[in-house]
Amino acid sequence: MIKKMKTLKFLIMPVLLCFFIVMISATIDGSKETERIHSATNVLKDFSKMKESIPHDLISQCQGIVIIPRLINAGFGIGGKRGRGIGMVKLDDGKWSDPVFITLTGGSIGFQIGVQSVDLVLVFRHKGVLTKVKNGDFTIGGDVSAAAGPVGRSTSANTDYKLEAEVYSYSRSRGLFAGISINGSNLGIDKSSNAAFYGSDISSESIFDTAKNNSDAVKALKETLGKM
Repeated sequence: MIKKMKTLKFLIMPVLLCFFIVMISATIDGSKETERIHSATNVLKDFSKMKESIPHDLISQCQGIVIIPRLINAGFGIGGKRGRGIGMVKLDDGKWSDPVFITLTGGSIGFQIGVQSVDLVLVFRHKGVLTKVKNGDFTIGGDVSAAAGPVGRSTSANTDYKLEAEVYSYSRSRGLFAGISINGSNLGIDKSSNAAFYGSDISSESIFDTAKNNSDAVKALKETLGKM
């Protein structure tokens, strides 16, 4: 029995060591974060291809955006949401900042059964909502008002829709739910992902203001957003 345990230990240790190395490598080179940026870019491209998409006027006037690929929305009576994404704000020159990594979590009570994967885009009228988060968090629908966003490529954000909410949400559903509510969800800063991607324990405020990442992933993200 002892001999078998030693043999099993001998077989398991290399596997655990390889797993540990892979995890450390992903943390150091920011590969997981880079993949998240690529996923966010693909979400924007997918939204652009939709017949009823986010109005161009709204994108041009907004000052902040959050993109969460594959947000998981699940429930059996009591529901929950969990997703990781990125947030960006417009700089004084009208260009988009580098991405800050964020998380979104939330829960709800009511009749709901199923599991849903959703691509979620949140459009912010004012960037102060995101820049003031720094290393904290805020509740959507509590600290800031939220509503389902207007759709239509030709929709004018000035004349065709009263922009009274601070946040407008757009989602592409691929699961069992018909829709998704973000009210009551918590938006927070993903400090570990920011540190992994930018190479230091940098605050979200500094990333929004001064970070200059020239990676292909960030360039593609900004280019895609600029075309919207």
